[in-house]
Amino acid sequence: DLLKGLQKSVVGSGPALPDATIADGLKEALAVGAVNAVGAVSRQDGYFGNPQIRIPLPGPVEKVAPALRAFGLGERIDALDLSMNRAAEKAAPMARDIFIGAIQQMSFEDARAILGGPDNAATLYLEKKTGAALSAAFQPIVRDSMAAVGVTRAYQDLQAKASAVPFGAVAGFDLDRYVTEQSMEGLFFMLGQEERRIRQDPSARATDLLRQVFGSSGK
Repeated sequence: DLLKGLQKSVVGSGPALPDATIADGLKEALAVGAVNAVGAVSRQDGYFGNPQIRIPLPGPVEKVAPALRAFGLGERIDALDLSMNRAAEKAAPMARDIFIGAIQQMSFEDARAILGGPDNAATLYLEKKTGAALSAAFQPIVRDSMAAVGVTRAYQDLQAKASAVPFGAVAGFDLDRYVTEQSMEGLFFMLGQEERRIRQDPSARATDLLRQVFGSSGK
C-alpha cells in the first residue's frame, strides 16, 4: 500500500515517528510528485505527445471537422489542435509554485486524512485546495499563450469558415476557458499518476526523508 510506512507510524503498528516527521514525509512526497507532474506536462509535447492528456478539438469544431476538411481546411484544423496543446504546455509551469504553497500549508490532520483516504487522496486534496487558484492563474496565461502561438487566429478563421457549413456554427464558444480546463484536467491526471508511483514503487522515494518515513513498510 502506498503510504504503508506512514500508516504504520500513524496507527502505531510500526516504528513510532514524530507527527512532524510524518507530515514532513507526506509533504515531501507530494512535492516530488507535483514537480514531476508539472515537469512532464511543461516540456514540448507534454500534452500534444501524450494521448492520455492531449487536448482534443472543442466539441463544436470536432462536429464540423469532416466538413471543414472537405473544404480544404484540414491544415487549419491541425494547426488549432497543435496550438491549443502548445499553449497548455506553456502555461503549465505556473502550477508548480501553487502546488508547493498548498503542500506547505498542509497540517498533520490533513496528512492523516490523506493517509486514511483512497489511492488518489493526495491528488484530490490538491485539486480541492488549488483548483480555483490554478484556474485564475492559468486562464490569462493560456489566453496570452494562445494568442502568441496562433490559437486565437486559427480558431477565428475556423469560425468564419464554419459559418458556411450547414449546422456548423461555432460562435460563442469560450476557447480560453476550454483550454484552461483541459490543461488542469491533464495536469491533475499526471499528478495522480505520480501519486500512485510513489505509493507503489520504492525507487520513486528519492530522498532520505522519504526513505525514512516509507521504509518501515518493508518494501
